[in-house]
Amino acid sequence: MRWNSRGIAGGRAAVLAISAWIAGASVAQSHPHVFVEARSEMVFDDQARLVSIRHVWRFDAAFTAFAVQGLDANGDGQLSHEELQPLAKVNVESLKEYDFFTFLTIARKEQKFVEPSEYWLDFSDGRLTLFYTLPLKTPVAVSGKKTIMQVYDPSYFVDFSMTKTDPFVLTDAPAGCGLTTHFAGKPDPQLAAELAQIPADVRDLPPQFMTETSTWSNEAILDCQ
Repeated sequence: MRWNSRGIAGGRAAVLAISAWIAGASVAQSHPHVFVEARSEMVFDDQARLVSIRHVWRFDAAFTAFAVQGLDANGDGQLSHEELQPLAKVNVESLKEYDFFTFLTIARKEQKFVEPSEYWLDFSDGRLTLFYTLPLKTPVAVSGKKTIMQVYDPSYFVDFSMTKTDPFVLTDAPAGCGLTTHFAGKPDPQLAAELAQIPADVRDLPPQFMTETSTWSNEAILDCQ
């Protein structure tokens, strides 16, 4: 199958990388459908303002095998950055509809992002990794303001787990800034079995499940004195 930039017809038929798991492609048989190992940086400018979030997302092997079909254009058995760049573009464009699975509040005010202009995919050891920078719509000075960033999918279609080493990082942060982190929970066996019964083409969970899964966020609390 060759990827193109037209999206998914009616949530079925042709599929596009991240659009595939967002719009309901059957990569797996139960919720969650895709597993992502994530690392996130909070990036500051020279005016001590938070300006962007840099994400590194490594996808599971099953999803990767599904996503890279037909991408080796020159048939050399390798996937170059050039061959992967159209797919990276589709990925980033698809994520906009889902707020990039990134939620940021500063002094209890929800922050908005603009579309990434810097992004690429890497393929190694049978896994795709997406790198992208998510700029804030308006840079914000965070000194003295409670800042909370969350990385997760409230519908649990995608399971985000942060890297064990340096899951959240501060880049060029002003002196006096520190992080407190909390990581996503997992369903108990009974709930996991119930989630497993939800068809792959159901993107939004029933309300009785959302009550719990919407709390399974990976969270970094930034405190700058």
